[in-house]
Parts: sequence; C-alpha cells; structure tokens
Amino acid sequence: MTPASPAPGSKQALEPSQQLVCSSVHVQTAWEALLGHFAGAPAPRPPFDFAEAHCPLFVSFHKASRSGGTWRLRGCIGTLEARPLAGALHDYALTSALRDRRFPPVEARELPLLRCTVSLLSAFEAATGWEDWEVGTHGLIIEFLDPHTGARRTATFLPEVAAHEGWDRQQTLDHLIRKAGYSGPAVAVRGSASLRVTRYQSSTCALTYEEFTKLAAEAEAGSPRTRRLRKQQTLVAVQSS
Repeated sequence: MTPASPAPGSKQALEPSQQLVCSSVHVQTAWEALLGHFAGAPAPRPPFDFAEAHCPLFVSFHKASRSGGTWRLRGCIGTLEARPLAGALHDYALTSALRDRRFPPVEARELPLLRCTVSLLSAFEAATGWEDWEVGTHGLIIEFLDPHTGARRTATFLPEVAAHEGWDRQQTLDHLIRKAGYSGPAVAVRGSASLRVTRYQSSTCALTYEEFTKLAAEAEAGSPRTRRLRKQQTLVAVQSS
C-alpha cells in the first residue's frame, strides 16, 4: 500500500504548532482494536481527549526474534492524509496487522511476541532539494516521473527508518526510489526535474504486548472499559491456546 501524500501547505497537513504528541493511550487504542478483532468483540470506545482529533498516522507491528534480541517488521500501514484519530487508529491497527500484503496476517498466538508502534505525523513541508532534510528528524515523501515509462511514482519512509538502517541521505533516497518501484539507476531520479521531496516529522510511542497488558491491569479495576478489555484478553488467550 502506498498512501497518497498531502500537498505541502494543504489543510490536511498539520503545522508544527498543531503537532499531536503520541502517548501510550494511542498505542493502547491500537492494541485494543486488534484484541477486539481476535475476540470477536468491538473495541472499547477511545478516550474522549483525542476522539475528535484529526491526524495523519502510521501503525506498525514488529515481532521479537526467538532469542528476543531483535525485532522484525510484521506489518506497517498508514495514511498521509489527516483522518479522525480514534477511527484511524482502529482501522490502521487492523490493516497493518492483517492486510499488509508483504506479510501473512498476524495470528492470535503471535500477540505475546509483538510490539505495536503508533506514529502521528505533522510538519509537512516541501524540501528545497533531495538533501534538504535531517536523518533521524524527518520522514520523506518522494514523487517523480519514471524516466523510462513516464509513470508517476511515489513512496514514503517514516522518520525513524533511515536512522534505524544506518543510512545517510543519499542511501535513504536511493532505497526510497526502489520502494517506489523504479529499478533503474537512482541517479537518474536524483537529477530529475520531476523529483519532488516533502519532508515531515512524527511523534511516536510503542508498547509491547506485555507492556500493554500491564497498563490495562493497572487501570481502574471497576472501569467498564477495563472489564471489557480483560474479557477480550481472556477470549483471545482461550482461542489461541
């Protein structure tokens, strides 16, 4: 899935002053959506404090290796257009876990090995050139015309990707060009007048399944939201055993 990019300066792109700070509550909401799916029950209503917010976002899942030393991507899907946050967290949690075409759907038995990350995106702005961004600070959206076919190609990397992979600016752009589906020499795109680069920033938060369940257990015992969540966890545990 390649999301459509918002035009720099459009109303869909959050300005820096409007940046939402991602918290464990956002990640809990994503986890609850996935648990609800496996339990065959609706997820609890999201907290009122962000139910009306709109934001571009990505939800990703990583799976721990058997040794526990490394994490590998298990699914990552999102949107670069602002969407109602409560519904988008629910929808993209399920889409990332179950419908990322690069991977088989997540199964209930995998839940204890997963880590969920939510990235809330903001500060979209046109770069002055392909080098006008900082590794570890900015995510990138590129758009260009394929030098061979003339087809429009686009792709994005979240801000954490380049730093995690150890890439510099040129390596990141070259990998992003490949991700967009162009297999020719990357230099042909880097020097193309059709290349447009948009940079953006994100606020992220991540919770492993263990961390998520601990937070749920620490919540108010008498809360209807907590009772429903614990019922879903029990159903999932039974179904996956």
